[in-house]
Amino acid sequence: MTIQPDDLMSIVVDAAEDKKAMNLIALNLQGISLISDYFIICHGNSETQVQAIATEIRKRAEENGARIRGMEGMDTARWVLVDMGDVVAHVFHRDDREYYNIERLWSDAKVVERV
Repeated sequence: MTIQPDDLMSIVVDAAEDKKAMNLIALNLQGISLISDYFIICHGNSETQVQAIATEIRKRAEENGARIRGMEGMDTARWVLVDMGDVVAHVFHRDDREYYNIERLWSDAKVVERV
């Protein structure tokens, strides 16, 4: 069973929200980038929270049939990247999110509004 990108994006957002991710944003990159269809960007206020958010994202994605292609940054928990192919989650520590400001780099992307 292959999970659709829209469904995976919603699962990832829900997982991050359940771990109290801050300033969560989902960017629709369809037609803009060949990297993935969605970027999920959020942050935690401590290394422990960043790890908890990333772990929950991985767990929920796998439970729903998504394949994790890569996961980097868990050791320092400053910027954890969870690559699920069509959806890539960026979980930052608060200070590092402000520094990298990747939302600005992808300013052409549409913000996904959830109901």
